[in-house]
Amino acid sequence: MAQTVRFALHGKLGGCILLRESVGAKAKGFSCIQGLGEMTKHTVLIAVPRPLRDMILTKEALAKLCGFAEVTLNEDGRNWTAEEIRDRLPGVEALITGWGIAKLDEATLSKADRLRIIAHAAGSVKFFVTEAVFKRGIVVTHAAARIADSVAEFTLLMALMGLRRPHELDREMKAGLWPRSQERALYEIAGKRVGLLGLGYVGRRVAKLFQAVGAKVWAYDPYISPQRAAELGVHLTGLDELLQGCQIISVHLPITEETHHLLGARELALIPDGAIFINTARSWVVDQEAMIAELAKGRFWAALDVFDVEPLPAEHPLRRMDNVFLTPHTAGYTRDCYSSLMALVIDELERYFKGEPLRYQVTQEMLATMA
Repeated sequence: MAQTVRFALHGKLGGCILLRESVGAKAKGFSCIQGLGEMTKHTVLIAVPRPLRDMILTKEALAKLCGFAEVTLNEDGRNWTAEEIRDRLPGVEALITGWGIAKLDEATLSKADRLRIIAHAAGSVKFFVTEAVFKRGIVVTHAAARIADSVAEFTLLMALMGLRRPHELDREMKAGLWPRSQERALYEIAGKRVGLLGLGYVGRRVAKLFQAVGAKVWAYDPYISPQRAAELGVHLTGLDELLQGCQIISVHLPITEETHHLLGARELALIPDGAIFINTARSWVVDQEAMIAELAKGRFWAALDVFDVEPLPAEHPLRRMDNVFLTPHTAGYTRDCYSSLMALVIDELERYFKGEPLRYQVTQEMLATMA
């Protein structure tokens, strides 16, 4: 039996009717009392378990959702299996998903008699949204655009680190030295040519940030028209031209058949000496062995956030390279970003149920070229 409760938010009733998987369950950070009042119109299933849900669902966002929906939470402390999702979908109009959600194929959706929209409170939907979703006419939206803001900011940071090397200066200072900046090749970002591989959500935001600090943005993206590139203030060019002509190169391409090892030994050899190479997208795009061989020459500096095997093995050669700055697939994470993910998709649900256009809808045609 599910228990209906009403949340008391900041000392006032939030108008929230919540269906619980276990009787007497109490939400962390919220006070709840036995529910009274009328049921709301729409039914929403939040499949995101704790502890992730506590990171991305704020009191304010939950209160807003409960203002127009009857909500059921995943209180099992883990992602549900496909079969568990299937058995919870009868009567559900909207499904909110997160990282690790099971694939939503025809078998999983077989009991989805009322499901109209899937709202993904994370990035890519490619790994769980199947053709069966679109065949049923189910609308899909996601929060990738919000994560793109965080990734773009991180990309700019990596470029600045490559130009100014504060991490190296800090290391030498802590070793008792007084490094002379004049003896180092340190540069400003203004006037530099920045080459972006991909102009999707992230690429467009990266372009905007680099333009704001005076960089000239080039881009390679076979799916962007010259007119759209001009609107973005970006110089559209070929892959080889970008690799040869830019001092900063940043990867923002999705996983597709066309992008697999797009950057191999030949392409990586085109990168100029002293350049900065950044990958916050997918290691899929770069032949990692060829990249290691090129980096071993010490010709350019790289900031890498993604790898073929994650976590990166402790004895991996990349961990021993001084011209490589490593981070553990964290470019998209900030507390600011995570705490706003559920709010974004709840806003999308509200727009959908009001009959208003969605801001971040994903169509079947779009999915083929998205991250």
